[in-house]
Amino acid sequence: MVFDTIDKKLLEYLQEDSKQTNKELSNKLNLSVTAVYERIKKLEREGFISGYVALVNKVKVDKAFMVFCHVKLVQHAQDYVIKFEKEVASLNEVLECYHISGDYDYLLKVIVKDMVAFREFMVKKLTTIDHIGSTHSMFVINEVKHSTVIGF
Repeated sequence: MVFDTIDKKLLEYLQEDSKQTNKELSNKLNLSVTAVYERIKKLEREGFISGYVALVNKVKVDKAFMVFCHVKLVQHAQDYVIKFEKEVASLNEVLECYHISGDYDYLLKVIVKDMVAFREFMVKKLTTIDHIGSTHSMFVINEVKHSTVIGF
């Protein structure tokens, strides 16, 4: 598949607002509505677009307490890693989980209502997962930048 500058611009527009109509996009890109439709379908089919979501206001849903939590496993045995990743993926409070290099094995982005809810999450959910050696949590004071847009 050829991935050209029009495709990049189309992806930028869709990342800004995926609810734009094909007509609106065609006017911005100086293409026909059919051409825009076909390009979007091609980008979806080829995996450039993996889905569409609604971005929810954390404050409005009372989940504005964000924590980054480092996790270290007791060992790096494959079965420990697989079990941890499966269990952490099922936790609703965990928005993102990354297997990382450095002093810790994982970095979790956790979102809850408040400190009380975070303590409950730690005590009743996260630390009940087998093979966790230690954790280190950092609380977000202010969100300086948050973006879901990948620039080209």
